[in-house]
Amino acid sequence: MHKIFDSILDAVGDTPLIRLNSVTAGLKCTVYAKAEFLNPGGSIKDRIAMHMIDQAEKRGDLKPGGTIIEGTSGNTGAGLAMVAALRGYRTIFVLPDKQSEEKRAALRAWGARVLVTPTNVEPEDPRSYYSVAARLVAETPNSFYANQYHNPDNPDAHVYSTGPELYKQLDGKLDVVIAGLGTGGTVTGMGRYLKSQNDAIQMVGVDPVGSLYFDYFHTGQLTQPHTYVVEGIGEDFLPTTMDFQYVDDVIRVNDKECFLMTRRLVREEGLFCGASSGAAVAGALKYLKRHDREDLVAVVILPDGGSRYLSKVFNDKWMEEGGYLRPELRLGTVGELRGPRDQRELVHVAPSATIIEVIGTMKLHSISQVPVVADGKLVGMLSEKRLLEKALEGSRGDVQVSDVVEAAYTTVDDITEIAVLTELFKRFKVAVVLDDAGAPVDIITRIDLIDYISRVTTSGQGGSQ
Repeated sequence: MHKIFDSILDAVGDTPLIRLNSVTAGLKCTVYAKAEFLNPGGSIKDRIAMHMIDQAEKRGDLKPGGTIIEGTSGNTGAGLAMVAALRGYRTIFVLPDKQSEEKRAALRAWGARVLVTPTNVEPEDPRSYYSVAARLVAETPNSFYANQYHNPDNPDAHVYSTGPELYKQLDGKLDVVIAGLGTGGTVTGMGRYLKSQNDAIQMVGVDPVGSLYFDYFHTGQLTQPHTYVVEGIGEDFLPTTMDFQYVDDVIRVNDKECFLMTRRLVREEGLFCGASSGAAVAGALKYLKRHDREDLVAVVILPDGGSRYLSKVFNDKWMEEGGYLRPELRLGTVGELRGPRDQRELVHVAPSATIIEVIGTMKLHSISQVPVVADGKLVGMLSEKRLLEKALEGSRGDVQVSDVVEAAYTTVDDITEIAVLTELFKRFKVAVVLDDAGAPVDIITRIDLIDYISRVTTSGQGGSQ
């Protein structure tokens, strides 16, 4: 049957499922990729762009001749610009400087005005792309702030579009959906719909090292985010469009494995998709290797295409300069690093403990940092440096430590790869190991990692990939 549309907007959605065969070799389960990069604007964000504009028009928030303003990593901007071109709106987009030049050029091709802001600043910094976008809205008459990070129409688009479409494609026969976590709209919206049909369907998020989602999901605490290179996923704050009640697990990936998997998808599966798609598949394989069975059906969301990354992930020189093409040793997992330590009891304190009590505990056990734990969950960390700072400020010894805990740590589990731990230690001095229930069971420092790598390389257990 031939499809004939009245406009390009009618071509949004109805993306195919494509079975993965090569990169999933060795798995017993069936894995499909949902090719969202085949949307006319090049990404899954076409869906939310249409829905946000439709709803804004219905509410009267967006009026004829208005200007649509958004802070974006590029794809939402492309979807908004495409819709705006057909409906007569102006567009202004604010992008972080780590986004590819191809994304900026694509937005300009649709007639958008593009502003570039620094990546490595806090969200509330006036230079951040969130803050600049908000300022432009205040300064621009007859403007509409799409605000994908806090607009409920973002996840709603996937409740009404992506979720039902996927469920229908598989006649409801699916067990797990894996998607990168950005604004959280995709996993939240799809999760709301799919779990309303079958609560057993698992929703799994993929998060890059440097983003805060992994730690927050496993501890409920906000740790310190830091910069990473992969585009389009991860966040350094919590958007209100992210609802963790619809998320069953979060898997962490690093820049290198995202980029290498992206290149594999093109060369082995013929799927010319972007780095956030590579991230989703890399995370999916980690999850599925732990839950593999013959009757399991998994879907991985491939959010955007590869044409906007030609100067980066598909550029050998750029990959080499970033060290992403260098072979690395197979060094195992955190569980292997811990070895016989995995049975020892972790020294910790309660939030109600006083500073003087914590100092006594640290002296007794000859430790320089101690986790603060409440009801089996990690609340934060205390270090000698932090306690010294409070003492110099004149704090009394009877002050409870709940008032002085810090978030200068990261969390891992026994299946975290040493390559990921190494990446984390570029920013953090200590990693807290969590068990399957999210309870802290051990602390790993940089010295522990150095000792382990020395043992492994000396004994000849490491091997190149």
